[in-house]
Parts: sequence; C-alpha cells; structure tokens
Amino acid sequence: MATTQDEIVLYHWHQSRSTMARWMLEEIGQPYRVELVDITSGQQQAPGFLAINPMGKVPTLKHGATIVSEVSAIACYLADRFPEAGLAPAIDEPRRGPYLKWLFFAPGCIEPAVIHKAMGWPEARRGTLGWGSYDDTMKVLADAAINAAPWLLGEQFTAADVVVGGQVRWGLQFGTIPKHPALEAYAHRLGERPAFKRQMQLDGAGG
Repeated sequence: MATTQDEIVLYHWHQSRSTMARWMLEEIGQPYRVELVDITSGQQQAPGFLAINPMGKVPTLKHGATIVSEVSAIACYLADRFPEAGLAPAIDEPRRGPYLKWLFFAPGCIEPAVIHKAMGWPEARRGTLGWGSYDDTMKVLADAAINAAPWLLGEQFTAADVVVGGQVRWGLQFGTIPKHPALEAYAHRLGERPAFKRQMQLDGAGG
C-alpha cells in the first residue's frame, strides 16, 4: 500500500525485536500504521519487502519517502524527528554522548555478547571482539542499572532506555542476562510506562 507524504508505517512482527520499534512509536505519540510481516512463514523474503529492506528483517520503518531499518537507528530517527516527545538530548548537549553510547550499546555489545555465549562459541582472545566479553558486558550493564536514577540519563527517559531496556527485559525473561536486583528494578520501571503497556497490549492482540 502506498504511503502518504507524512505517514509512518512500521513493518512489524510481534514476536521479534520489532516490539522495541513499536514501543518507541507509542512513546513518541504519533499516529502510525502497522504492516505485519510474518517471519514464521517467510514473508520477509517476499520481493516486495526485500525492495524495502534487502536484509529481509523487521523492524523496518517508512516515514513518507524515508526508510530506516535496525532498531537503534529507528529509535534514533524517531527521537530526533519528533523532538517534542523529549526522548533525546539535543545534539549540542553534553549528555548526547552517553545517550548515543547507550543507544548503540544494545545492538553493538549486549546482543552479540549474549548470542556468543548462548551459541557456546569459544572465547576469543581479549580485545579481538568489538563487543567485548559477555562478563564485561554484563558488568557494564549491571553498573548502569545500579546508577540509573531512574533512567540511563537520570531523570530523562530516552530512546536509549527503549533499546537497552528492551534487551534487558528480554534477557531477564529468557535467562540470557543474569538476574540482578538493579536490573530487575530497572525492568520493572520500564514495564510501568504507559507506552510500553500499550505496545504489549497491541502486540498481545497480534495486530
């Protein structure tokens, strides 16, 4: 279906990383439309979808003529495109640096470290992996949760909390991230956000 100039469309599957993109959309409060891509039946390999995202992955966001894939990139785009939602420090703020670090720490460090451990791959020589070791990654993550007051950047909830928080909640649920009181408290605070509850309700309905 063709999109209008300003329409936001999320190509989405409710049992995937795409839930974080939908949570982000609920946080910004802008109207959007969902196009379900059933990755369990191979719809992500359909020529029409591959023309939008050649990787055949969800989530993918289309905003008018702009196409963005990858969860952190989508979150970054939406936070900057809709600054009135207050989900990102301004580009000239000192907190912009830590914000970007956390925004890309989730896919750049947490996820590969978790997958490395889950797959039982042998430990690499220290320093050769861009994401670091699993133990180092989990320590950094736990320390961040300990210092979250209540969010990664203090009082301001940001898109970084969506992507890091999504990884934390998923990891705690499935046991790929070790239980830690601070991480569990952080996950609980995230779960109380109205936008998160809306995303869960919408995806729970399968739509």
